[in-house]
Amino acid sequence: MTQFIEFFHLLRPWWLLGLLPVAFLWWSIRPRKQRTSNQHAALAPHLAKALEVGNTHTRRFSPIDLFALAGVLLCLAVAGPSWNRVPNPLVAETAPLVVALKVTESMEAPDLAPSRLDRAKYKILDLIESRAGARTALIAYAGSAHQVAPLTEDPNILKPLLTGLIPKVMPVEGADAATALALALEILGKSETGGAILFALDDLDPADMVALNAEAVENRPPIVFLQTVPDGNDLPQLAQIANSSTVQITPDDSDIARIERQLRSLQQAALADDDRLQWQDRAWWLAWPVALFIALWFRRGWTMRWAAVALALILTQFPNAARADGWKDWFLTPDQQGYLAFKDNSFAEAGELFEDPMWRGYAKYRAGQYEDAIEIFQRLDNADAAFNQGLAEIKNRQYRPAVRSFETALTRQPDFPAAQHNLEVAKAIVEYVEATREQSDTGEEAGIGADDIVFDNEAAKGAETEIEATQEDAAPQTAEQWIESIDTGMEDFLRGRFLADNARAEQ
Repeated sequence: MTQFIEFFHLLRPWWLLGLLPVAFLWWSIRPRKQRTSNQHAALAPHLAKALEVGNTHTRRFSPIDLFALAGVLLCLAVAGPSWNRVPNPLVAETAPLVVALKVTESMEAPDLAPSRLDRAKYKILDLIESRAGARTALIAYAGSAHQVAPLTEDPNILKPLLTGLIPKVMPVEGADAATALALALEILGKSETGGAILFALDDLDPADMVALNAEAVENRPPIVFLQTVPDGNDLPQLAQIANSSTVQITPDDSDIARIERQLRSLQQAALADDDRLQWQDRAWWLAWPVALFIALWFRRGWTMRWAAVALALILTQFPNAARADGWKDWFLTPDQQGYLAFKDNSFAEAGELFEDPMWRGYAKYRAGQYEDAIEIFQRLDNADAAFNQGLAEIKNRQYRPAVRSFETALTRQPDFPAAQHNLEVAKAIVEYVEATREQSDTGEEAGIGADDIVFDNEAAKGAETEIEATQEDAAPQTAEQWIESIDTGMEDFLRGRFLADNARAEQ
């Protein structure tokens, strides 16, 4: 409600001038209580009432009042009430989140069964699963901080990594939350949308409090602290961290719900500050009460044909006049209907409803109709369209055309890091397919499939997905293949990886 009040405004405020003629008509036509006639003055009140033919006293609520109310609502609707932006189909609708998990001996305490660390892991997994389609990165910290996984939409990537996080895999003892914050800021700095940081901890060192407050608080992403301590053992020092909030871990899902509400609020605020996005016109919300009021005119004694004609004329001037294809078309534009279908994950239906070509192509892409999406994006001449065309071609196993599409996107917009990143990946795929073809006669089917490469297109246009390859084998691998290739336990793998991180940092 606070954000509604903060961001509410009218897209076409001059239409409020229409309230003046509505008020004038209401004042001019509304019946007024007439004075008692001289004849009635000469009669006793009970006799005068008995001699009246019909009921001549003034109604408390007359048809003109209903007309005025409908007119006011119509003027407000045409004025274009709005309080949020139209989401960009190329940007995730949920805020990216970096989870910083404290992995120390104190987190092994059993006062939260089975342990503080395990309970925090369960909560993190629940949060990731509830944020379906949202990007989440994972950091583990003790005396040093390490990126466990980059921003990703796939919870299956994070699950095996979380299970391997125990205190013995951390190369340095301690609890350096300040370094974890710096690493989280670095990860979020690569995202095109504002995000948040979640710390799961059981204590905070006073030196870290100074470091957390020393950051540019106004420009720093908000921090949410998940207190992994028993109820009643709160950490009051966390309240001293500016631009932060605290959530107490609970046996049920109320803590997860509270974190989700805060993240949604953060994303809405970030979208409202993005001038590249259009404000969403909510005029159609007022169409339902207006339709109800108009229906009341069919009551006996309430019909005002001239008023119905006037309202019909006003409705014909309503922006984005409705089509006659169905009852929804009386109240919603095709793009609004498509957006509702898109939000309901009915991507195929949304692809047929959208008139906006970018949204239409993206809905086709999400529905798996890659050929149709490619055809739509080919007709557009902007960098985003070429970028999306490349994504659709990758999914459709058209690797060489995808390379050309990403090159086109860079030609139209040289400063396009996501396109540059995906161009390099697409070229690596082509090289891998060609190398595989030389070793076998199975063609591209012997190579990796389109679904094996995860392009994080909805989340910052693919900028955050990392595909790593060794010098011995330049073929890109999926996260699942990468994890399955580890012969040793996950703990040994993470410990070796964290030691390598520290070694590189010391060089």
